[in-house]
Formats: sequence, C-alpha cells, structure tokens
Amino acid sequence: MTTKEDVVGESMERLNANLARVEELSQRLIAAMSGRKNAPNPTLNGPDQEMFAKAASSYWNEMVHNPARIFETQLEFWGKSVKHFIEAQQVLAQGKLQAPADTTPDDRRFANPLWRTNPYFNYIKQQYLLNAEAIEKSVAELGDMAPKEKRQLEYFSKQIVDMLAPTNFLGTNPDALEMALKTDGESLVRGLENLVADVEANNGEMLVRLADSNAFRLGENIAATPGQVVYRNRMLELIQYAPTTDEVHATPLIIFPPWINKFYIMDLKAQNSLIKWITDQGFTLFVVSWVNPDASYRDVGLEDYIEDGYLAAIREVKAITGQAQVNAVGYCIAGTTLSMVLALLKHRGDTSVKSATFFTTLTDFSEQGEFTPFLQDDFIDGIEKEVEENGVLRSFIMARTFSFLRSNDLIYGPAIKSYMMGEAPPAFDLLYWNGDGTNLPAKMAVQYLRLLCQKNQFADAGIELLNDRLHISDVDVPVCFIACETDHIAAWTDSYRGAQQFGSKNKTFILSESGHVAGVINPPTKQKYGHYTNTDLTLDAAAWKAQAKHHAGSWWPRWGAWLVKRSGKKVAAREPGDSHHPPLCAAPGTYVSSVASL
Repeated sequence: MTTKEDVVGESMERLNANLARVEELSQRLIAAMSGRKNAPNPTLNGPDQEMFAKAASSYWNEMVHNPARIFETQLEFWGKSVKHFIEAQQVLAQGKLQAPADTTPDDRRFANPLWRTNPYFNYIKQQYLLNAEAIEKSVAELGDMAPKEKRQLEYFSKQIVDMLAPTNFLGTNPDALEMALKTDGESLVRGLENLVADVEANNGEMLVRLADSNAFRLGENIAATPGQVVYRNRMLELIQYAPTTDEVHATPLIIFPPWINKFYIMDLKAQNSLIKWITDQGFTLFVVSWVNPDASYRDVGLEDYIEDGYLAAIREVKAITGQAQVNAVGYCIAGTTLSMVLALLKHRGDTSVKSATFFTTLTDFSEQGEFTPFLQDDFIDGIEKEVEENGVLRSFIMARTFSFLRSNDLIYGPAIKSYMMGEAPPAFDLLYWNGDGTNLPAKMAVQYLRLLCQKNQFADAGIELLNDRLHISDVDVPVCFIACETDHIAAWTDSYRGAQQFGSKNKTFILSESGHVAGVINPPTKQKYGHYTNTDLTLDAAAWKAQAKHHAGSWWPRWGAWLVKRSGKKVAAREPGDSHHPPLCAAPGTYVSSVASL
C-alpha cells in the first residue's frame, strides 16, 4: 500500500533529480555565453552617458530652483510606500492570510489570482507599481531637457521599469512557481533547456524564440501560393503568381515588400494570404523577393535598390506582359523608396507606373515618434561602427530594436513562458515570419537613417540620388495610402502628413484598424478589423479622423475596387513567364530561404 510519505518521497526524488539536471544545464549555459561571438557594438545596448548626465543635471537644477516640487514628489512616494507596508503588516497581525484591498488597474502580467489574494505577491506587485509610478512622474517633471532628449529618457526609464517587473523573476512569479511545484521541477529543467538551446543557436546571444522553427516549410505550409520565379539578379527574384481566373486585368501589379523583412508576410497561409486574394480578384501579380545581403553587399545603397530593384522589376514585368504600364505597391520602407522612384521617373519623363499604393509608408520623417531614442546620433554612430565592421546591419539588431518597442509582448512575456514555465515555442506562422529576418547593406542602412530618418531630405530640400534631386512633391501619379490606426512603426498621422505633400491630384487615404502587420494582413473573411475613409485630405490628421466614415470589415475589397479602375480591360489569363523569361524555379524562390547569420 502506497502511503502519503511514499508519495512525498518520490516527489522529492524527482525534484532533486531535476535540480541536478539544472546544475548540468547551467554549465552548458555558461559555456555557451562565454563563447559569445561577434557581439554588437556596445553603443547599441543603451544611450550614451551624456543623456543620463543631462537628466541628472536637469534634476539637480529642478532641486535648486524648485525644491518644494521635488520634495513633494519624494514625500508622496514615501508616504504611499509606508502606508502600503503598514496595511500589509496590519493584515498579517490580524492573522489573515489575505491581501489588503487592491485597487490597482488590470495588467495582463498580473493575471494570476494570487497577485490579488496572496499577501506576499500582492505586496510585491503593489510596491512595484508604486515604484514605476514614481519613476514615470520624476521623468515627466524634468522641465529643462530638450524634447528629443526627454523622449529618450522616457523610453529608457520605461525599459528599466519593464525589465524589473516581478513577473520576470522566478521567486516572484506565482505562475512559474506553481508550475514548478506541479511538475516537480520539470518545468524549470525544460525552461533551462530552452534557454541553453537559444543561446547556443545564437552564438552566445540571448534571443528568445517566438515560434517553433521546425513547424513550417517554405513553399509547403507557408508561402505556398503557386507561382514561378521569372527573373533574378543580384538584388531580387521576381515572382509571377499563377492566375486563378480565366481572365485578368490587362495592367499588371507589382508588390515591392520591405527588405527589412521577407515578403511572405503577405502569403502565410491560404486563409489570410493577400497574394492569393489578389490573384483571385483577376490581377496578374508579381512580387519581389529581395536578396538577404551578406558582407559583400556593404557598398549597396538606395541607388542600387532603385536601379537593380524597382526599375529592373518594372522593366521585366512590362516585357513579360507586353504592357506599357504597371501598377505598383510599396510596403513600409519599400513604399518610401517607391515614392523616390516615382519622383525619379517623373524627372525622366517615364510613365511606366500607372498608379501606386503605399502600405504603412512614411515619406515625411519630421516626427520620429517611438523611434526617437534610436534616431539620435549616439545610436546611429553605433550603427555606423557596427556596419563598418560587418558590412551589414545584422538582422537580429533590427529585430531587437523593434522588439524593445513592445518589450512585454515580444521579449519578457515569451521569455517567461519559454524559460520559466518550460513551454515549447508555439507553431505560430506570424511569429515564425517575425523571427526570419534579413540583413541590411551597410551603405543603404546609413543612407536611410541619416538622410531620411534624421535629415528628412525627401520631404525637405530633396534627396540627391542617381544624379538627381528627388522631392516628395514630384510624385504625381494616382496614389492610395493604407495606414494603420495603432501602428507603432509607421504612425498613421505621419503617413497621412506625407500623403498630403504628394503632388498627385488623385489621392486616396484609408485608415485600417489595428497595427503595422495585422492592419494590413486583414482578410475579408475574418471580419475582424474595420477601416476609415474621408476624401478631404486638406484637413489635419485629427480632423480627418474625426470626420471620417467607419466601415466594418477589411479594406481589401475597397482597395481592389480602386485598383480595378486603374487596371484596364480584361484579357486572357497569363501563365508565369514567356519565351524570353522561362521560369527559373517555383515560388517562393531561393532568396527567401537564405537565413541571416549572427
């Protein structure tokens, strides 16, 4: 007969065995991190000391000139902390194993009921929130810092606050502790195995996997819409997708995706594939798949993306289809560059592009938004040193930068699940794509950051490329902008401001609900996110939104109708390629399979 003592004994044996495995894995972790190779330039890990010195100086000046306000802030924090401690002590003195009243706002990090009911966890949570509030208020009250410097300080202080959340530590995370007890420590072993595997796979860098890397195969269960690569050069592979209708519109469509990511965000699976949807609407669709550059591309600049990318693709599509004009789409940075291409074509008297659509595109960088901390000289100086050494801006540096803009969702949350809870990364196509990044050529990265992001040349005095000066007002073809309401990468108000400056007489602006990716990859079948329209683009952004009409459902059909009007009559469906462009390989091609190394 098995006794309670026997069960406890077996449980302790399993726990001790698991702890012994933890020791073994810890040695592997130390070895992996000590073998760290080719770490990024240290200036990319945080702001230079000058920013903190300015913050300290500002705080000191405030203390000298307005000591009452500083003392008021400190005393408020001290008072709340002491009161919080007294309330917790009183509950314990009464012999109650229950937390005091908790009126803190809901926070996904503190969803476990123990954060409200257990006095230990509740005390820690409430004190953390008091600390966070005090830091946020102290930064907000600094009065003599330049706006950009203050925004930097706000960003980095928030990063510190998020990093020190009690949920990020095993001893103060009830979910992780409960799982460890439930599994006799097995969850901690699995978590450490996940951590060691990530560090070993990334040459000593701690980059948490967001998705199961073995769950997807390009061309099989992701990026699987039928098509053929019909042209290839050193910059791109041009994919022509197979028609799904008997007739197609005469004017072909080319999509230029951002080369910061891979194109198959538009072709994750059939149910949400923008690429499949476009072909189903009767358009001859071409999509560019950019090369994933290595150090040999260090001298490739925006000029090369324009000449050997955009202009080459437009030339080949015209030759394959026998059409004099194409319609073009640019997504994110590819939209920014498409606008410069259109200015160049205008100067050359070239009417090859009939209309242009811009997905989440910035063309006026006068407001830097959430990217302000990364667009100051200290950070970009570090980028220049990084690319000088490596020839490229490595993809993981870009991914890390974007992730820290949403650190709780893209860093700490996944790390907790993987390393503390011992969960396997999910088989999630969107997160798989998010982790399949690309490098940026050294010259191009610096051009983009210095000339566009910092100096805003395209919208200001004009940017000099290809022996020409290109300006935002030069763009005069019919244009359609798709921006996203909660986009943290390309804020819709900034996209709108750029659209207003285009020289086009025919301009359409559509505002989709949701963010940079979900707002674009929003198929009609889901009926998830709606969109806004307003034909009056003379209004400022706030007035445009206030007077805009909301429409339920995806913007895709509205844009499709806009495109039909600019795509000519129907002709017989075109199979990929022609006698001068025999298919080179099946979609999604070879360039997309290149994995960026650390």
